[in-house]
Amino acid sequence: MSPTHLIAGLGNPGAEYADTRHNIGFMAVDAIAVRYKLSSWKKKFKGMATSADSFLLLKPHTFMNLSGESVGEAMRFHKLAPENVIVFHDDLDLLPGQVKIKQGGGAGGHNGLKSIDAHIGKDYWRVRLGIGHPGVKGEAVLNYVLSSFAKADYKWLDPLLNMLAKEFDLLLEGKTSEYLKRVSTKE
Repeated sequence: MSPTHLIAGLGNPGAEYADTRHNIGFMAVDAIAVRYKLSSWKKKFKGMATSADSFLLLKPHTFMNLSGESVGEAMRFHKLAPENVIVFHDDLDLLPGQVKIKQGGGAGGHNGLKSIDAHIGKDYWRVRLGIGHPGVKGEAVLNYVLSSFAKADYKWLDPLLNMLAKEFDLLLEGKTSEYLKRVSTKE
């Protein structure tokens, strides 16, 4: 059975990036995989993939700036339309733990989204996961997104990841407002 949705979590491959703010997208799809008791991740589509009957989870291993290569390859292979692609990614412009969902729009300076836009267009869904902003621009932003979450961050991060996975069926059903409401409560 072919999946009806492609769910991509953005991040960078490698142990040195595993717990960084830029990898919150990887963390989100990992939480979904655990919740659904999916089989082990396999190398596929220039990334790592696992699937259930109705969806394919993908962690592009092209590094963030080339995420579109992996997402585009998986989307075309499964003959999915961009509106059936959901991307979980970090967002500097949102407070830590804040979540927003939208279809289409600009990349907001996010190189992973720019790459996906270039490969599949802009009509896919984006689940924007707030990581906060370091308060200054330039090199400080790069250092911030590539640094690990602080221990204190796990007070909001773990409950958020659990809710993203727990309520995931709502997102697949297109109930984005209800999904957003439920994941934002972090209960």
